[in-house]
Amino acid sequence: MSPVDLVRHVKLSTARLPLAVPISDAKVFTGRQKPMTEVVFLFAEITTEQGHSGLGFSYSKRAGGPAQYAHAKEVAQGLIGEDPNDIGKIYAKLLWAGASVGRSGVATQALAAVDIALYDLKAKRAGLPLAKLLGSYRDSVRTYNTSGGFLNATLDEVKARATQSIEEGIGGIKIKVGLPDSKEDLRRVAGVREHIGWDVPLMVDANQQWDRATALRMGRQLEEFNLIWIEEPLDAYDFEGHAHLAQVLDTPIATGEMLASVAEHKGLINANGCDIIQPDAPRVGGITQFLRLATLADERGLGLAPHFAMEVHLHLAAAYPAEPWVEHFDWLDPLFEERLETKDGRMIVPDRPGLGVTLSGQARAWTTESVEFGA
Repeated sequence: MSPVDLVRHVKLSTARLPLAVPISDAKVFTGRQKPMTEVVFLFAEITTEQGHSGLGFSYSKRAGGPAQYAHAKEVAQGLIGEDPNDIGKIYAKLLWAGASVGRSGVATQALAAVDIALYDLKAKRAGLPLAKLLGSYRDSVRTYNTSGGFLNATLDEVKARATQSIEEGIGGIKIKVGLPDSKEDLRRVAGVREHIGWDVPLMVDANQQWDRATALRMGRQLEEFNLIWIEEPLDAYDFEGHAHLAQVLDTPIATGEMLASVAEHKGLINANGCDIIQPDAPRVGGITQFLRLATLADERGLGLAPHFAMEVHLHLAAAYPAEPWVEHFDWLDPLFEERLETKDGRMIVPDRPGLGVTLSGQARAWTTESVEFGA
């Protein structure tokens, strides 16, 4: 057996995950987007000469999935023959192979699937959950549910889902706001707060749909509900506006999920634009990039609440020094054979090596295209 185990085979595939019910947040009600009916995934499966393997994924909502897959196909050949332990080296190699179209957005989101797969492989070879490989601070993370709080659901439906989530061991409830009628937003928040009581953590998310004046006015009216945070009250790139809200409101400001690079997150952090930062590893380019910006966030004393993709973010949140949150979404359940456990308001880091997930037969059935490199 060779002392150096090299990448022998790479498989890329794209799959479309249909949503049972079309999903609407404030961007739909303000006319900026149509309801979401599916999520498109890019999967990377990497195998070494000695038979070790890793799985990673990236995703896109509404548009961009085919572009991620196309970009990954153009650069993935560069993985063959590389030492999979050299994750930083491989990331830089593939990044510069496609640098003509930039070093953020689709270009790096395509690399995220590969980067995550390499970390999964490394942790599996070590026989450790990814959180343990990275150096975890905790074996479970506070968790909150988002998927039951969208604006396409009636208030009664949101309440029922909140009850179900709490019974399933999920600790907090997040609901969407940002409707053209602010009074309706306040009615829904008041209704949920009364329903779940004052001891259950509650968050709201405006999905970037307020202007500065509305955000300030709504922020002041929302203070009475003792929220854990107000999420994306302004356009994601309005760092100064978010910084002003973070300074004048008692309720913490959370944002960052739509930023597509470490450089963009640095702009947010340097502007003091949030109290809680919400990076998305697939969106910023994978775990290599996520760890860079997590270090910057920790230096500023920011809270952490990664966006979506709990199968990856649970491990990354467990390795963040300050007590974080992880977002619970059940949308991805059909893609994987395993389920993440929630208990007493926390999500448990699985003891399985790597990410601790494997692709399901359903994920294979939803695959629309795939390509392979290497032997």
